[in-house]
Amino acid sequence: MGAHASPASFPNARAAVRALRPSQIREVANAGLGLADVLPFWFGESDRVTPAFIRDAASEALAAGATFYTHNLGIAPLRAALAGYVSGLHGATGIDNVAVTSAGVNALMLAAQLVVGAGDRVVEVTPLWPNLVEIPKILGAHVETVALDYGPRGWALDLERLLAALTPGTKLLMVNSPNNPTGWVMTRDEQRAVLDHCRRHGIWIIADEVYERLYYVDEAHGAGGADAGHAGATGDARRVAPSFLDLAARDERVICVNSFSKAWLMTGWRLGWIVAPALLMDDLGKLVEYNTSCAPAFVQQAGLVAVQQGEAFAQRLVSEMKTSRDHLVQALSTLPGVDVKAPAGAMYLFFTLPGAVRGTSGSLELCKALVRDARLGLAPGSAFGPEGEGFVRWCYASDTARLDEGVARLRRFLDARCPG
Repeated sequence: MGAHASPASFPNARAAVRALRPSQIREVANAGLGLADVLPFWFGESDRVTPAFIRDAASEALAAGATFYTHNLGIAPLRAALAGYVSGLHGATGIDNVAVTSAGVNALMLAAQLVVGAGDRVVEVTPLWPNLVEIPKILGAHVETVALDYGPRGWALDLERLLAALTPGTKLLMVNSPNNPTGWVMTRDEQRAVLDHCRRHGIWIIADEVYERLYYVDEAHGAGGADAGHAGATGDARRVAPSFLDLAARDERVICVNSFSKAWLMTGWRLGWIVAPALLMDDLGKLVEYNTSCAPAFVQQAGLVAVQQGEAFAQRLVSEMKTSRDHLVQALSTLPGVDVKAPAGAMYLFFTLPGAVRGTSGSLELCKALVRDARLGLAPGSAFGPEGEGFVRWCYASDTARLDEGVARLRRFLDARCPG
C-alpha cells in the first residue's frame, strides 16, 4: 500500500493507549543521556546501592539454583515474612492477605485490574506520580482528580472537596501517601473520614503506601494525636506513616500496595507486594499469571532477607533521609526567590523557583534548560499533572556533599538569569 495507505489502515495501538501521557521525567532524563557530568536528582531512588546483605542473599540463591518458576502469589516464606512485617506495623495480617509482585508499579496495575473496568469512575488526589493516573486509563476507566492545596505550611488536603468527589457512582479511590512528588501525608483523621465515606458508598480504595517508612513524624504535628504514625507491636522505633491498614479490616474494599524499592534501596530489583482481602487472592493469582507469572525466585529470596534482617537498616535510612532533607531545605532556602517547605514524608522536595526563570515555557522546558546549561537533573512539576506546573521535584536521597554541589549549580543558573 505504501504512500496510498489510508490513516485508518495504519497499525496503531488502541486509542486508550495512544492517549496516555508520556513520562516527562524520562523526557528530561533522556536529554541528559551522554552527559557524564550531570547530577541526576530526577528519579525516585537513592545514589547508594542495595545493602550488601541483600545482594549477597540473591547471589547465594542464584548459586543454589533459584532460577525456576514459583507460586503466582510468591514463595510461602516471603509471604509469611511480609504478613508478620505488616502485622507488626499495622495489626493482624495473615499470609492469605499477602501477594508478592514483580515491582510496586506491577502491584498497582494488578490491583487496578482486580476492581476497575471500562467506563468506571476513578478519583485520585494530585499532584501525583503519573503512573497512578494513567493505569486506570489503560483499562478504559475515567479518571477525575482532586488537587491538594499549596500554602504557607506546604501541601494540604481539602477533605470536603475529596468527599464531594467520591460520589455513589465512583468505583475506586487511588491515593498515594506519603505522596510522590509533594511529600504530603494523609492524616489518621482524614483516612478515617475517607474510609467511612467509601464504606457507605461501596467505593474501593487502592492505597499506594510505598513511602510509608520514609516518614518524619516531627513534621506531622508531633508523635501523638491523629497524625501520628502507627507504632505497631514493636514500639516507637518502627513508626510509619498513617495507613488505611491501621483502620480497615482485612476483608474490606481496601487494597494496599507496597514495594521493596524505598525502605531497602531495591529500586532495580522490581519487587513489591499487595495486602488485600483473602477472597481476592485466587483472582489476583490469575492476573499475576497472565501478567508476569511470578516474581523471580532469587529476587524473592533477597526480599526475604530484607524483611527478616533489614529493620535496623531501614531505621538508619529514615534518619539519613531526614538529615538530607533538612540539609537541602536549608540550602535551597538561601537562594533568592525559591519557595521550599520541608515535607512530612517520602524523599522529595517539590518547590518553586523565581518567576523570572519559570517564565512562560513551563517546568518541562525549565528542567531541560537545567540539564543543558547547569548539568542539574530535576523532574518537572508538570510531569505530575497540571496542579504541579510551576514546581520542580528534587529527590534528596543523596549524600549532603552531592546535594551541595547541586545547589551550587542551581545558584549559578539562577544568577545568570536573574542578575541582581
